[in-house]
Amino acid sequence: MGNTDAAYMAGVEVAHRVPVPTPRPFLDTFCSNLKETFFPDDPFRQFKQEKGGRRAIRALQYFFPIFEWAPNYTFSFFRADLIAGITIASLAIPQGISYAKLANLPPILGLYSSFVPPLVYAMMGSSKDLAVGTVAVASLLLASMLGKTVSAKEEPTLYLHLAFTATFFAGVLQASLGLLRLGFIVDFLSHSTIVGFMGGAATVVCLQQLKGILGLEHFTTNTDLISVLESVFSQVHQWRWESVVLGCGFLSFLLTTRILSKRGSLFFWLSAAAPLTSVILGSLVVYFSHAETHGVEVIGHLTKGLNPPSLTKLTLSPPHMLVALKTGMVTGIIALAEGIAVGRSFAMFKNYHIDGNKEMIAFGAMNVAGSLTSCYLTTGPFSRSAVNYNAGCKTAVSNVVMALAVMVTLLFLTPLFHYTPLVVLSSIIISAMLGLIDYEAAFHLWKVDKIDFCVCIGAYLGVVFGSVEIGLVTAVLVSILRVLLFIARPRTTMLGNIPNSMAYRRMDQYPGAQSIPGVLVLGIDAPIYFANANYLRERISRWINEEEDRLRVNGKASLHYVILDMGAVSSIDTSGISMMKETKKALERRELQLVLANPGSEVMKKLDSSKVLETIGHDWIFLTVGEAVGACNYILHTVKTGNLMENGGVMALDSHV
Repeated sequence: MGNTDAAYMAGVEVAHRVPVPTPRPFLDTFCSNLKETFFPDDPFRQFKQEKGGRRAIRALQYFFPIFEWAPNYTFSFFRADLIAGITIASLAIPQGISYAKLANLPPILGLYSSFVPPLVYAMMGSSKDLAVGTVAVASLLLASMLGKTVSAKEEPTLYLHLAFTATFFAGVLQASLGLLRLGFIVDFLSHSTIVGFMGGAATVVCLQQLKGILGLEHFTTNTDLISVLESVFSQVHQWRWESVVLGCGFLSFLLTTRILSKRGSLFFWLSAAAPLTSVILGSLVVYFSHAETHGVEVIGHLTKGLNPPSLTKLTLSPPHMLVALKTGMVTGIIALAEGIAVGRSFAMFKNYHIDGNKEMIAFGAMNVAGSLTSCYLTTGPFSRSAVNYNAGCKTAVSNVVMALAVMVTLLFLTPLFHYTPLVVLSSIIISAMLGLIDYEAAFHLWKVDKIDFCVCIGAYLGVVFGSVEIGLVTAVLVSILRVLLFIARPRTTMLGNIPNSMAYRRMDQYPGAQSIPGVLVLGIDAPIYFANANYLRERISRWINEEEDRLRVNGKASLHYVILDMGAVSSIDTSGISMMKETKKALERRELQLVLANPGSEVMKKLDSSKVLETIGHDWIFLTVGEAVGACNYILHTVKTGNLMENGGVMALDSHV
């Protein structure tokens, strides 16, 4: 059938031919693909028109954005940043102390980590709204992963050194990802993964704070729900009513101010100041009531002075270095994903763009600098950044103001936190964590995409019933599995003609679309790779069988042509080429003709170089599905009809003779 049709095709006038692109040198193609992979935003564009010293200035501005916006900085900007900086400092101080306790580190490290890293980010970060500091999830991860090897109570010095080392490795990883343009690795943490993981981690953090709320001295080191509840209810006789009253009272106050903050700007300031107010009130209550003598634990002594150097405290030799390396890599990726997601969210609100790779370099630099100055892992927490945004910040100078406020606290005010009860810190953590349980996003995922919802729930349940690491690994594996399924099982659809048009669309989406007698039009919605080539061959064969059965049942004309719409096939590998060749042979055995419509340049080049183009026939490749269907109809209804009439006349003449 193929040779006969090819002869008829010589008489078919085709409006457009699909050309084979001119071959390019391999090095040019390789460099182009490399640029598209690692430099999609073309970061060197700004340097192309510059020369000499001007180019050096541009390079300096690229790595240190402060030199780009600082010359245009105004007093009105400073006034706004001053207010925002003082506001987030009032939140950063109690949160920093709280999260350091969550990480099983000395509380003073929470203040250290709110001093040096924000200064580094202010110079290197590209976000105007991100407020840098420690976060609960990273703190919990640090405690969970390091705690499996080293006990913070039994070996506090080694534990502290490993925390600095893990922060160092996290910073190196983050900066390397940015410099090597490997930020797309973070994209494997999908939105659904982050929602589920953050929600699960927030739930676990809240459960861990039951120790402080109930005034328990002994508590499980495991983070799963079963272990925590068992630890809580097995010590009912040790619950301290003083801690419960203080904890519930301050938690109610914090949650009330959070709810009120949504009703007006006046209440926002009340909510922003609520954590520091709780610390002050809690300290006064303990001081005047001597509650520490009745079982209410307090922070105790905090060392005055700025961050001491910690370069010599890094553990860079086995066996503990491997634990710090693993912890740093996991916590670094999580902190990076959270910080970039938060920065992009607020950038969208103010209609400006942040460079993800530059942010990675900034995060890496501030964590490396922090690890050398007695800080542990920092990123851009959502709660602090939201306060910074709502307080009206204009630039990263708000981080500088916050750092200076923390510096004053370190130099002069640390003795005032001596009587701060730990139960107040637990209340602050719980109130902050409840905002990370984004149930509205989970409901939205259920409505829009059930698979994404399953990824979200898998991450949440993995964290809550397993561990933070299990939840993270589960979510990432499910996300990768979903990507692999999309690649290995691409969608193929039957296309039909929209009446009174040349458009061909999915028949399951457009009920009015009409099939073409004798022609089967199939759309392939993915690149053809080794992972899906065999599936596509079998799926195309199944489509043909189903169409022939349908035609046979309805008593309609038999099938003659199979048109593959290749518009969505951006590339094809050697396995895909073999599949096309095998499909062509299989159709020939069934006396069917394979027709291709709208193949891309990459597909045409490989079909041509592999000689498959000759096997299919260039005459059977069309620019659009409409032109392909028109050519097939011409042969079916014009050429072949005439041929049958001619054959009928010959038969009649022979009969007469």
